[in-house]
This record gives sequence, structure tokens and C-alpha cells, in this order.
Amino acid sequence: AAGGAGAAPQLPGQPLPPRRGGPARSCGRPAGRGPPAPTRFLAGAGEGRPSSSCVFVVRKDQDIYVQTLRKLFNESHGIFIGLQRSEEEFAGKSRKTQLVQVSKNYRSVIRACMEDMHQAAVSARDPALHSQYSTQVSILSAMELIWNLCEILFVEAAVAGPLLLRLLDWVRLHVCDVDNMVREVLSSENPSKHELFWNVVDVFVLQGRMDEARHLLSKEASANPTSVNMCRILDDLMKKMPVPSLGNTQTLTEMELKWQHWHEECQRYLQDGTFASNSHMESICKILLGDENAILEKKELMTTWYHFLVTRLLYSHPTVKPMELRFYAQSSMDLFLGGESSPEPLDTILMAAFEFEMHQVIKECSIALSNWWFVAHLTDLLDHCKLLQSHNLYFGSNMREFLLLEYASGLFSHYSLWQLGVDYFDHCPEYGRVYLELHIERIPLNTEQKALKVLRICEQRQMHEQVRSICKIMAMKALRNNRLGSALSWSIRAKDAAFATLISDRFLKDYCEKGCFSDLDLIDNLGPSMLLSDRLTFLGKYREFHRLYGEKRFSEAAKLLLMLMTAHIAPCSFWMTLLTDALPLLEQKEVIFSAEQTYELMRCLEDLTAGKSDKQKFQDDDVETMKVEMLRLALARNLARVIVKEGTLEGS
Repeated sequence: AAGGAGAAPQLPGQPLPPRRGGPARSCGRPAGRGPPAPTRFLAGAGEGRPSSSCVFVVRKDQDIYVQTLRKLFNESHGIFIGLQRSEEEFAGKSRKTQLVQVSKNYRSVIRACMEDMHQAAVSARDPALHSQYSTQVSILSAMELIWNLCEILFVEAAVAGPLLLRLLDWVRLHVCDVDNMVREVLSSENPSKHELFWNVVDVFVLQGRMDEARHLLSKEASANPTSVNMCRILDDLMKKMPVPSLGNTQTLTEMELKWQHWHEECQRYLQDGTFASNSHMESICKILLGDENAILEKKELMTTWYHFLVTRLLYSHPTVKPMELRFYAQSSMDLFLGGESSPEPLDTILMAAFEFEMHQVIKECSIALSNWWFVAHLTDLLDHCKLLQSHNLYFGSNMREFLLLEYASGLFSHYSLWQLGVDYFDHCPEYGRVYLELHIERIPLNTEQKALKVLRICEQRQMHEQVRSICKIMAMKALRNNRLGSALSWSIRAKDAAFATLISDRFLKDYCEKGCFSDLDLIDNLGPSMLLSDRLTFLGKYREFHRLYGEKRFSEAAKLLLMLMTAHIAPCSFWMTLLTDALPLLEQKEVIFSAEQTYELMRCLEDLTAGKSDKQKFQDDDVETMKVEMLRLALARNLARVIVKEGTLEGS
């Protein structure tokens, strides 16, 4: 099976032809009432694929890009997370109830998505789009059909008696809908004379819907006095038919005994020729007796072998045990198809379920379905039911985790669904962390908002390498766009000293060119982050010098300026700028620099000029030379003033 949320090992959207055992149609489904029964399914891998020298572009995870399937992925994610969190709360009898409810929640999401897809197909004007939506409806319908059967057999683990009732509900929900035919028949002037009247009665009987069948028979009795007696007897037989109980009101032995007496009564009426004058009622009586030939005559109304199976069990073995299903299922499929066609993928999956081969169900679904969503969530649910421990040997590791990893990997190829994939990886204890680290690095960081979202996920999981990688990438992008503040912020977050030094140099270069700092809020609030690198420390302290000067705290500003030079925090290339910044302080009316501080400034100026060769001095422009002369003059004046001041103080 292919990987991801939408990859498949065969051509997506390739429906099968209608099965030969009956037309692939929904029994009387009115237009616009909802999606049809699951009569189409994806074909097997590589069947009839022509050889060609063409290059085919294979797009992974196609299904996750279908807008109408977003509900399936998003809402099932919440159910999945709820199941993982509530696992510890499950205990005793309530455990099975809770798991069955989780299964029903999954099915409700599938059905809601199917209804949306059906409406999209109805409203689609483009034939190609209509075909695409219709195919998706068929796939979703088949998914719900399979899931519902797995829920009955594996999750709920229905026992003999209630098992048949659950299968009847399964057939009524998925296989055939007669509402349209019923409406058409009852709206006619004489319902019993309508051409579809007996078809509707037959379908009700085939599905075990006796009350509806009896209601229609009353129409026949009212319209045809000659058949009143037959209708009354048939109505009485339907009314008295024993059915299994969901409660514990009767044992299987009592149920079988009542059913045997009822069966003998039906047999007696048939042998007496009570219904001989009405072929329709006689046929119904034969169905009640479980006559396989009589049931098979209604193949057109059932359309599927699994409908035939449930009808056959209802009228021949209503107390069937779960382990007996495999024998009835195989014989029912053989009888219904009659050897005319080989089983389709859907038939194979359902047969594996009836045979209680869970591993085979998962394997066949992985091959046939167009995405990993179904097998990943179903396997997770079955694993919570403690049913898969013996199957893990097929994979060499946890089968649940294997499928969840594949599904989550597919989600990561989508621009927004990747966020759901994070939670799936979180609940894969063996390899989830490794997969998450690998996939998180491949997420395109298109915007800062997305980068922050990815960063938050990594920080919550203490993925330090990924945090640094993301910050470096975003810092580089910001630097290329000349957004120095953002670049510095990301480099600090990455704790990248070298990059922080590079950006600090860019800030200082911009200051030299423009005479002011950009992103003052960031620089003013560096805090302990300025200790990341010497250059960043200098940038923060130099900005602090400007702030002190602006607040006219000249003494503190002078002390800080001198410290930046004498402690060798400032780059040598920036010394001339610092000395130039000292000029206004040297020219203040009040003496700011002491004699010792003035000597230090003079030494720094001489070190700066002495380090240049004669050639460099020749190349210096007049402005630079003028700055040096002005500094020397200002320093000499300040030294004279401070000597007088300090000498006067000492003399006094």
C-alpha cells in the first residue's frame, strides 16, 4: 500500500462495473435524498495498465487536497485525541460502551462528509467534477459499510441473537432504501394496484421490517375482498414471528423453540395451499420459511450478496453465532453470484470481516482505499479494544503505530493539515518523535506566523535542534530582506552567537550611514540576551549610552563610553565613531571627563591613528583628518580645564 493520507497503489477514482448478480443501484433512492449505496469501489492495483514510454507525474496524498474531505480529517482528529486521552478512564463494562460510541462518532463523520460530497456532486455542472464527486461518495459509502460491520463484529462483539438484529440494522442502513417507492405507491389512487406495490412489500419482508409490510398488506385487504383471509393469515404470521431480543428476557433455547413452532405453522399454511391463489403472498410465505430459491428470485431487489446473507439468516438461522458467520457468508456469496463473476475488493474485505480476519481486513483496505485515513483510525480503535496484539508479528512492530505514522506523514504534505499530523505522531510512542523531527524540518516556513506556530510545537516538545534550525532559517530570510530587527530577534531565539554578531555589525553599519538606530524597541529591551555575543553586548550598551545622553545624564554616559573602548568590547573600526560621540561631552560647560578619563581617551585616539600606515593616512579623506584634529583640540582643552579644576580643589 502506498503512503500518506491520500496515496493509493492504484489509479484513484476508478469504479468497478456493476456486479452481475443484480443492478448496481439504490432501491428507490429519491433524487437529492442522500448518497447512494456503496456499489462502486476502487479497482485492484495495476489491472489492465498499458505499457507506455510516457512519464507519469505521481502526486502523493491526493485525497487531502479535496476540499470536501477536510471535514473528515479535521473532525476525526478530535475523536482520535479524545480516545487517546480517555483510555485510562475506560474500565469494566463501560469500556465497551465507550468504544462503541467512539466508533459511532467516526461513522457519523464519514456519513456527514458523504452527504456533503453528494450535495457537491448534485450541484456540480462540470461532468468531470460530477464524476469525481460521485466516485468519492461511493468510496465513503463503502468505508462506512465496512466500518459499521467491523463495529458490530469486533468492537461491540455482538453475541448470538442480538448479532442478527445488528446485521439487520446494518443492511437497512447501507444496502437499500425504499422510501421513494413507498411514497410513489401510497400517493397513487389505488396503492394495491400499483406496479411497484408487491416490490415494496417484498423489500420490507427481505429486510425484516414486518410492521411496514403488514401496513401495506392492509391496503391490499381493503382493496381486494377476495384476499382478505389470506392477508389476515399472512399478517398474523408476520406479527407472531419470533425475533431475538437485545435484553436478557429470553434464552437462545427459548428463542429457537418459539421460532421452530412459528416455522412449522408457516410450513403448514404453505402445504395447505392457503396462498395458492396469490403468487405474491405464496412467495412471501416461502421467504418466511427461508426458501433460498424464493429469496434468490428477489435478487433484483437485494442487489448484494450480503443483503441476501442477512435475509437468509433471518429466516433460516436467527440465532446464528459469530463464529458461524463465515460459513453462511461464503455460501451466500457463491449462491448470489453464481460463479458468474469473481469477488470485487469490497466483497473480499467484507468476507474477511465475516471470517474474523482483522489483519486481512486492514490489509485489503490498505490496498483498495485511496487513503490511509480509514485503516489508521480503524486499527487504532481495534487496538484500544485489545484485539490486535497477536497481529503485530506481521509488521515486526506495532501495526497501529505503523499505520498512524503513514497517515500522519501524508498530512504533513498539506499546507495546513500538517498540524493534525503532529498529534498523531505524539501518540506513536516508538517512532513518533523521530518522524515528527524529520517532517517538521520539511515544513515550508512561508510566513513568520507559520514559523512561530512550528516553533511553538518544537518548544513544547523540547526539540532543541529543530528550534535552532527554524530560528536560523527565519533569521537568514529576515536579513536578506534587510529586516534587521526581526533577524536579530530570531538569532537571539536560536542562541546563535555568530549570527547575532553579524547582525549587530549590520546595525552598527546602518547607524554609521544613517546616524540613527532602527528597531529601537528591540535593542532597548535586549536584557540578558545581549550577553549572547560581545558585539551584541556592545550594541546594547552603545544604545544605552545614547539613551543616557538623551536624558542628559552626562557623567554616566561618559563613563559608559569610556568603558566600551577600554574594555575592548567595541570593534576597532568603531572607535572613531565613539571618539566622535565624546566630542559633545568634551565641549560641555561643565567638566565631564576627569583627567584620568581624558588621558584614556587620548591614548585610545593615539592607538587608533598609530595603527595606520602612512599609505592609509594618505588615503584618509579630509573629513577624517579634521575629526582627529578636532578631537585632539577638544581633549587638550578638556585636560586643561580639568587640571585647573582639580588643582583648585586640591589647593582649597
